[in-house]
Amino acid sequence: MGGNQKGSAAERELVSMLWGSKFAAIRAAGSGAQKFYSPDVLASNGSKVLAIECKSTKHTNQYFEPQQIDKLEKFAEIFKAEPWLAVKFSTEWKFFKIEDLEQTGKAHAAAKDSGKAKALLDLS
Repeated sequence: MGGNQKGSAAERELVSMLWGSKFAAIRAAGSGAQKFYSPDVLASNGSKVLAIECKSTKHTNQYFEPQQIDKLEKFAEIFKAEPWLAVKFSTEWKFFKIEDLEQTGKAHAAAKDSGKAKALLDLS
């Protein structure tokens, strides 16, 4: 499965998981190819709105470029949403707030074994 297909499949899986956790959720198809930034997934449970950037990796770290983080923060601010990063590490999902990412020179890193990673239930 190619990178785009793997990413799309992960986004659809996340949307399904969110619906199962009492969030209404949608996937923004082609979110990386639009003129204006939009996160991969938008979700709400009626009291909380989430803007989620989603990645899937077989590695123990996932890296995010600063411009990607900046765009997510700006979108979330305008949309009145909480910015989140969701990473599927092989088969295990972890969720990160931007401030919980580790700064690694030019990028931000989400580590599978980070003590700051959250579970899906922590998003409510």
